[in-house]
Amino acid sequence: MADPEYIPAGEDELARRSDPARNLAVVVYILQGLSFFLGGITGLVGVIINYVKLDDVRNTWVEPHFRWQIRTFWLGLLWTVIGVVTSFIIVGWFILMGTAIWLIYRIVKGALALNDGKAPV
Repeated sequence: MADPEYIPAGEDELARRSDPARNLAVVVYILQGLSFFLGGITGLVGVIINYVKLDDVRNTWVEPHFRWQIRTFWLGLLWTVIGVVTSFIIVGWFILMGTAIWLIYRIVKGALALNDGKAPV
C-alpha cells in the first residue's frame, strides 16, 4: 500500500500509477461515470467497493478519494430521489438536471485530482 503522504507526479510516477488502491479508485470513478448510462447499478457497485476496501486505504493518499466517491454517491442518490418524487411538477426536472451536472462535476474533479496524486477538494 502507498505511504500516507502525497506522491508528487514527477517523483516515482510508476509507483503512484501502479498503486492498487489508486487503480481501484480509478475503477470506481469509471463505474460512477457509467451509472448515467446503465441506470445507476454501476454506481451502486462502486460504492460497495468503496465500503469494502475503505479499511485497506485508511491513512493513505487514496483515502480522501474513497470518501469523496462515497459522498458523491449518497448525495447524488438523495437528490435523484427528490428529483424523481417531484418530477410531476416542473421543479423535479430542474433538480434532476442539476443533480446530473453536479455528479459529472464531482466525478471529473475527483478523477483529475487522482491523476495528479492529490486529494479532491
